[in-house]
Formats: sequence, structure tokens, C-alpha cells
Amino acid sequence: MWNNLKTTLFLGILTGLFLAIGELWGGQQGIVLALILAAVMNLGTYFFSDKIALKTSHAQPISREEAPRLYQIVERLAAKANIPAPKIYLIPTDSPNAFATGRNPNHASVAVTRGILDLCNDEEIEGVLAHELGHVRNRDILISAVVATVAGAISMIANMVMWAEMFGFGGGGGRGDREGGALSALAMMIIAPFMAMLIQLAISRSREYEADETGAHITGNPQALASALEKIDQWSKRVPMQVSPSMAHLYICQPRTGRQMFANLFSTHPPIQKRIERLLEMRYS
Repeated sequence: MWNNLKTTLFLGILTGLFLAIGELWGGQQGIVLALILAAVMNLGTYFFSDKIALKTSHAQPISREEAPRLYQIVERLAAKANIPAPKIYLIPTDSPNAFATGRNPNHASVAVTRGILDLCNDEEIEGVLAHELGHVRNRDILISAVVATVAGAISMIANMVMWAEMFGFGGGGGRGDREGGALSALAMMIIAPFMAMLIQLAISRSREYEADETGAHITGNPQALASALEKIDQWSKRVPMQVSPSMAHLYICQPRTGRQMFANLFSTHPPIQKRIERLLEMRYS
């Protein structure tokens, strides 16, 4: 229920942003056009945000013949979690990581990197996939995919406004207008990325702890996930992963992009060591 409310809130933020820009550029007609675009964007975000996330991460469908081990693990865990088995995708990178996406358990997908399959043993992969199925069962996946799309849209809109006003499109043509346009472009350039970051931070930290716990319940083996998290954290320092900032919160571990300035301050995930400690304190039969 709470995730549905947050989804509505974020789509409302996107609608409001479109309307504000439409009014700024085109007055009443701009608002009408922006409302139409917002409606299309909201519908697209709800129904296709998972496909956008998969496309952005360069994930490719993988067949049962190509990955029988992966299919067996996913299907066994999905049965234990009492949810439909999700579609399975492979991300062609050596950096170890994984994420789940979709609008509900009946329309869910999991994506794993080539690196995590090479790095982790079967028990650890079970732990990782159980964590991702935890997101599916907890119905985190829709809000995560929506936030990724909204954050990306905010950044895209900020860039459009900045370049349009720099070159004098929209909002009049006098010197005062140009000066005002330059200021508003600068404001959008500074504020929009922070808006996108705040949206990401609003949803990520607590849900990772919850998915860790749910995954540990599914497997009955929290130590396996703890071991996988430690391996992923250590190995990703050696092999950074190129990920859009609007996508970072989807992954089981914060992707290390090679640009780690302010990483702790603006991290979308709880500290790995804290997650490992909590998992090692759990005991399931």
C-alpha cells in the first residue's frame, strides 16, 4: 500500500514538473501540451519502466539452454517465495551485481551480471537471487523502476531547459529575458540533479535491509548472502561498473563507477559491512 502511494507521489512530481515547464515556455497552451506529455509519460513509466531499466543496463534475455543452473535456482527460489518465476536477463559486464525490476510479481524480471556468475558459488548466487526475489515479493520493484525513470526524466528535462535557454528558445527574446533565462538554466542545472538524488535516497536504504531479511528467510541461509555481498563489494572495487546515476539504486550493491567522490554522502545503499553484520546475526532453520 505504502509503495503504491509513493509511486503515485513520484508520478505526481513528474507531472508537476512537466506542467511548470509547459507554463514557463508556452503559457496556457504550454500547460495543455505538458499535460498531454505528462499523461503519456506516466503511462509509459508505469507499463514500461522495467523495460527502460533493462535496456539502460544493456541486459539481454538468456535462455534455459544457455544458463540451466541459473534457471534452476530462480525457479526453486520463486516456488519457495510463492511467487511466479521472473524472466531472467544477463548483463554483459565482469563487474558483479544484480537487480530485479517489473511492475508486480506477475511481470517481474531479474538481471545478473556475467561477473557475479563467475565470482560466486551456487549458495551465494542463491542468496543474491533470493534478495532480488525479496524485492519482488515485497513489491519494491515498481517503485524502484518508476524512480529510476523519474530521476532520469528530471535530469533529461534539466538538460533540455538549460540548452534551450542558453540558445534563446522559449520565454521571449529581450536582454532581460536572456539574463533571466541564463539564471533559470543555471538553477535547473544545479537543482535538478539534487532532486533526482533525493528521490533515489528516499526509497533505497530501508528496502535493502528488508530484501536482505526476506531473502534470508527464503533460503534459510543468511550467511550465503553475507558472503556474496562481501565478494561483490571487494571485486567491484577492482572492476568498476558504468551505470547511470538514476539506475544505481536498483542494484543489490551500490555500483562503483570509478567516480567515488561523495560516494558515502550520496550513497543509495546502506553500508555493506552493516548489511553483512545484520545477516550474520540471523539464524534460520
